[in-house]
Amino acid sequence: MSKYVRNFYDSAPEREWERLDAGLSRIEFASTLRLIEKYFPASGAVCDIGSGPGRYSIELAKRGYRVTLFDLSRKLLERAERAFGAEGVTAERYVQGDARDLGVFDDESFDAVLLLGPLYHLIERDDRSLALSEMIRILKPGGRAIVAFLNSWGLLRTGVAGFPHRFRNPDFLQSLLGEKTFDDHERPLFTECHWSNPEVAAKEIKDAGLRIVSYAGVEGFVGGMAPLLESLRESEPAAFENVLKFAAETSELPQFRDATNHVHFVVEK
Repeated sequence: MSKYVRNFYDSAPEREWERLDAGLSRIEFASTLRLIEKYFPASGAVCDIGSGPGRYSIELAKRGYRVTLFDLSRKLLERAERAFGAEGVTAERYVQGDARDLGVFDDESFDAVLLLGPLYHLIERDDRSLALSEMIRILKPGGRAIVAFLNSWGLLRTGVAGFPHRFRNPDFLQSLLGEKTFDDHERPLFTECHWSNPEVAAKEIKDAGLRIVSYAGVEGFVGGMAPLLESLRESEPAAFENVLKFAAETSELPQFRDATNHVHFVVEK
């Protein structure tokens, strides 16, 4: 994983902590928690690979899971430790490392895994395959994971409000129908990253030997509507909360899940 990715996350840990408080990201957060509650075992050991500042890990710990946080960024792990202390919950371990090498963990040592982030910062498919293989190694037989991909199809919607100047070039629009990689100098959203799509992501997952249980477009039917959602939250907070809840509840429906920025696959070993 490149120095650009590490530097991006090390540079502003508070930004990453606050990211899931934004309108559209709150829906991402709610949808992902719904997947955890629906598909994860009721208890056990969970490894949060790409944990960041620990927003999901804290929720897991509150629900009684034994949580290990693993992240590329030492700064984000330090932020997570402070957050755990403030929330009065504990983690098993905080481990800095690269998702392609989980050698600090024994085989079949976790009941469930979150892999929310590392795959889309691995530009080469071989590296993503290695990260998936390592995840599989540490999962117990029958264990489940939630694996995140960025979705280039979702950029078609997001770009209208987020970076419309890029759409002056029709070839750029066409390119978003396939996979798309952005380096650190050509970033429409944040840093060096690989945008897949649900078809390609599903093939990578199946090729790794995992069974797909379900998948969700975690921004739901409001994908690409970030400015409108912020306006709604300010002007109609009750309506916003209803939209958030309904978007999370319907994020697995086929008519919504293929056109959002983040696609989360629920998989089983």
